[in-house]
Order: sequence, then C-alpha cells, then structure tokens
Amino acid sequence: MARQAFFSFRYKKDNWRASIVRNSWVTQERKASGFFDSADWEEVKKKNDSAIEKWIDGQLEGTSVTVVLIGADTAGKKWIDYEITASHKKGNGLLGIYIHQLKDKDKKTSTKGRNPFDDWSITRDGEKVLLSSIYETYDWVDDDGYSNMGDWIEKAA
Repeated sequence: MARQAFFSFRYKKDNWRASIVRNSWVTQERKASGFFDSADWEEVKKKNDSAIEKWIDGQLEGTSVTVVLIGADTAGKKWIDYEITASHKKGNGLLGIYIHQLKDKDKKTSTKGRNPFDDWSITRDGEKVLLSSIYETYDWVDDDGYSNMGDWIEKAA
C-alpha cells in the first residue's frame, strides 16, 4: 500500500537537505505532504498562529506517517513541535531522520541536532515515557536512507 507521508522540517534552514530526502521518496512513486514552494511558505508565515496551525492540520490530512527531518537546530522549534504534537494526536506513526550529513546548496554539512522526540512524553501505565523511546530515528547517510526510507515509514505506520 502506498503511504502518504508528511515531512516536517525547518524550512529556512533545511529546505535543501529536505528536498534531497523528499525527491528520493517521490521518485519511487510515493506521495509527500509538508512540501511547498517558497511562495506558499512566505504567504503562510504572514498569518496568525491559528491560521498556521489550521494550514498544518490541512497538510496532515490523508497522511499516516510523519517524518521529522532532523537538522542542526530542529528540536524545540515552535512549528516542528506543533507538527509533532498534531501528528501524535492524529495517530500518525512518527520517525526521525538525521539529515546533518547531507550537503546543502553550498556543499556544506552541519552538526547533528538533538532528537526532538526527547522533548515530548506520554504517560503509559502511570509512568512518563519519552517519545524518543517510542519513535525510531535514523541517519540518512549512515543508515542508507535512499534505500531504506520506505521500510522505515512502513515500520512507523
């Protein structure tokens, strides 16, 4: 079954790297949400918070998995946090992929960022459980994301 995945990432910082990941996904005849051109994002970010949340919620419609692309400073960012929370509430499977070793448009890599799932927890059987102990993370380069992302997404679903 073809999955539709939502890709969460820092647009301004990681768009180039995220495009590499996204393009590998869609070239395998799959659908991706959470990708838009710069004009769309420039329009959306001018709106108030509730309008942005509504827009993100609309992007999540029809998806079953959310892929958080983890760059140098993804963790703790307002809209990444919202996308993780909304995805979890919606029941989407989640996974993280570190993209710091991918080269940007200037052919530079970045430092490995913190796992954003470390910032979130749920209560299970009366105990606090970090989302990072529930949701897998992978490294795009070291774990051969090009060949394995489909399997990672299926596992998360």
